Amino acid sequence: MRNAGGAAEIGENANVETTGPAISGYGLDYLGLTNLKAAHWNLSVAGLYEQALRRGEALMSRDGALVALTGQHTGRSPNDKFIVEEETTASDIWWGNVNKPISEQAFDNLQARIQAYLQGREVFVQDLWAGADPEHRLPVRIVTQHAWHNMFARNMFIRPSLQERRDFVPEFTVLQVPDFKAVPERDGTRSEVFILCNFKKRLVLIGGTSYAGEIKKSIFSILNFILPAKGVLPMHCSANVGPKGDTAVFFGLSGTGKTTLSADSSRTLIGDDEHGWSDTSVFNFEGGCYAKVIRLSAEAEPEIYATTRRFGTILENVVMDPQTRELDLDDGRYTENTRASYPIDFIPNASPTGLGGQPDTIVMLTADAFGVLPPISKLSPEQAMYHFLSGYTARVAGTEKGVTEPQATFSTCFGAPFMPRHPTVYARLLGEKMAKYGSNCWLVNTGWTGGAYGTGKRMSIAHTRALVRAALDGTLATVPHVREQSFGLLVPEGCEGVPADVLMPRNTWADKHAYEATAREVAKRFEKNFEQFADHVDEKVRGAGVKVAA
Repeated sequence: MRNAGGAAEIGENANVETTGPAISGYGLDYLGLTNLKAAHWNLSVAGLYEQALRRGEALMSRDGALVALTGQHTGRSPNDKFIVEEETTASDIWWGNVNKPISEQAFDNLQARIQAYLQGREVFVQDLWAGADPEHRLPVRIVTQHAWHNMFARNMFIRPSLQERRDFVPEFTVLQVPDFKAVPERDGTRSEVFILCNFKKRLVLIGGTSYAGEIKKSIFSILNFILPAKGVLPMHCSANVGPKGDTAVFFGLSGTGKTTLSADSSRTLIGDDEHGWSDTSVFNFEGGCYAKVIRLSAEAEPEIYATTRRFGTILENVVMDPQTRELDLDDGRYTENTRASYPIDFIPNASPTGLGGQPDTIVMLTADAFGVLPPISKLSPEQAMYHFLSGYTARVAGTEKGVTEPQATFSTCFGAPFMPRHPTVYARLLGEKMAKYGSNCWLVNTGWTGGAYGTGKRMSIAHTRALVRAALDGTLATVPHVREQSFGLLVPEGCEGVPADVLMPRNTWADKHAYEATAREVAKRFEKNFEQFADHVDEKVRGAGVKVAA
């Protein structure tokens, strides 16, 4: 990838535009981009606003946010994501429904067609770090067709200094061209959308979709591949630090309360979505946040709400009055997946370094709609590995088309779509680090109690907060625990601010036989799901798993 000449060569007819001496000496020639109309390097937020508005890519709200629509694709397209099958990495990839192969020839042909498509057009370039820890950060270059996507990348990753940009050598590049559409029968893709990762070329190609999250998650997937080889555990989690310097990480799928429970005004936010756990720190992969904002309120989440009223925030698929430019965060006409992208320093209690110490506490969140898991239980390292591999939560009726009753959902490592390696690689790292640093792990059910969805009720947020606080400050680890029988989980006998009968789920059900029958059904689902991992873990992990009661 290195430019032999060392100059910022981008094509002999290109007009290089920059806001200062911020062009890397490592140019764009490795991408084969020639005859560009212009390449805009490392523009500031103001410069990117000007370009996005000039080009008609977005509008500005009354309060200064940039409002963009993504068209028909308002979320990720996991079925259109492929990894190039090549000799240097093929044996390390977890091939299957998540990681689907595409040939080197298909990738090269599509790249050549993109190169031709971009001739005579403008591109926008940002050179950025992925990873707050200097020892493990990855230099990434994001090249986009549109200015607002370049601003998204600038918001989401960590910005080098001007001097660092002059000396910048990217290790991975994302080339994102949303207006270019694949031809499946010609390009070997599933549809006109494509997200292709080539580890050999260290290049990601994205096209056919304007959803900005594909850029963010492509870099996350790359880090999930390269960091385990360095002994670093990549995690799909939020993280914060308490006033005594104690670090906590929160795993959880959508709807489990990860953002809500980690956003604690008494603790410093390291990051809200993606982190690494090394032998020296827990560190944020990102420099920004990508928060859901549908029906966001100033009362419930004032800090995130305030970002939607700021210059420098991108609002994706948020409804805005065309005359007054007022936002309507309650309107989901384009999608329920409305998003705000903003630098993390827009949050008042965010960490300026993106770094924390070794985690004292690990919280795994699940929203059990069957109402059979305890509100909190303490996990051994082996149980933590089991539940990490399981990644359990449940969807409830009405949340998705066709869902008429609770449905169990398992997403391994709480982030299966972004895990290129076999899940047990990540689980082993988790178990090793928990044992090495003495981290306590808690399984927290934010779902239902007293019965399944439709009969029981949602777990009290006040009770959940009290339990999590007691876990974080260490008091919950010192109280006596009792092992419940349905899932083999250790449950504390008491916690200040939480009624004792709430702690054991069987006690909250009026119909004990119904509880036992439901618990057996959920346990069967755990067992069935874990069959895919049983031959890849040792007997201690298998023995720590959920067993169906006789």
